[in-house]
Amino acid sequence: MSRIGYPLLLLMTGVSLAGCSGPSGAPRDIAAASQPSSEYVLGAGDTLSIFVYRAPELSAPDLPIRPDGRLSLPLIPDIEAAGLTASQLGKHIEERLRTYVRDPVVTVMVRSFQGPPDRQIRVIGEAAQPMSMPYREGLTVLDVMIGARGLTRYAAGNRAEIIRRDAGGRSTAIPVRLSDLLRDGDISQDAAMRPGDTLVIPQGWF
Repeated sequence: MSRIGYPLLLLMTGVSLAGCSGPSGAPRDIAAASQPSSEYVLGAGDTLSIFVYRAPELSAPDLPIRPDGRLSLPLIPDIEAAGLTASQLGKHIEERLRTYVRDPVVTVMVRSFQGPPDRQIRVIGEAAQPMSMPYREGLTVLDVMIGARGLTRYAAGNRAEIIRRDAGGRSTAIPVRLSDLLRDGDISQDAAMRPGDTLVIPQGWF
């Protein structure tokens, strides 16, 4: 190899290695792993199916998370579940079972969803069915109103507001014209919801 070709090869190798790193020099897969997960977070009121491989006597096909955020299993009388993902809870149960079971393998499936309170969406006022629902990625006002079965006949839909709280507890009111969205198809009013939002629908004046 010529004297010119060898430094050029080193330079090309360095560029190739740099392309495998994130902005801070960390490999791309590590940088990606540091991004926040969108996996569902368990909350009080969720119902779970917990399966312990090769130990059906330790499994629970229909187990609710109690209001205190905990649940109980055979051999495990009390374990925190709220605030964890299903996979995290499975790992915690495996750790607790190792005292009694050799190499336990636990699968946790969510059968019904409620979610932690700070991630729930609430609809109050003149909705046909006032409700709370778990937040999911991409949820919009239209999705929420479909779940709430639309407006009552007394609703002042165009005076509705989304009440949104920031990390410091301060509230912001975001106007949304629900009647225009639901009755006239004005998609510009189909705002994105965020975890913890409350949709308030006032009554009209008669």
